[in-house]
Amino acid sequence: MLEIRQENKKDYDEVYSVIKTAFLTADHSDGNEQELVVNLRKSNNFIPELSLVAILDNKIVGYILFTKIRIGEYEEIALAPLGILPKYQRQGIGRKLIEKGHQIAKKLGYHYSIVLGSQNYYSKVGYVPASQYGIKAPFEVPNENFMAIKLNNTDAKITGIVEYAKEFGI
Repeated sequence: MLEIRQENKKDYDEVYSVIKTAFLTADHSDGNEQELVVNLRKSNNFIPELSLVAILDNKIVGYILFTKIRIGEYEEIALAPLGILPKYQRQGIGRKLIEKGHQIAKKLGYHYSIVLGSQNYYSKVGYVPASQYGIKAPFEVPNENFMAIKLNNTDAKITGIVEYAKEFGI
């Protein structure tokens, strides 16, 4: 049975391997996602509760990380990366990691999560082009690939250009 839980320090080496392996065959990858995670863990933008692993048969088969971003005066979150070992892809594990992350983020009081990725994949869990909320990327990207999901209702007008953690190199 699939278990999703917060990552702990004993998981770091296995998570590194999972991310590296997962992105070897990805359509869009800079090949450095595993190093990004290592660097984000050391940053002020790291949220331990939103660093999650998926465990099946006593091994980590998937990982997701949400980190702090700024949109105007508001602190929100970005999903990056999400990696599932190739053998376990297309089984709903990524979706379960995303949903668990959203559930935790809501409890933590975040209003929006943004992601840069496949509109075909992320739209299945409710992401829409971020421009629909007035949220813009800090770089050139097709509108359909820079997406957001509203996690909590707010009357605040949260719009503007996303400011990522410096570890993203943006």
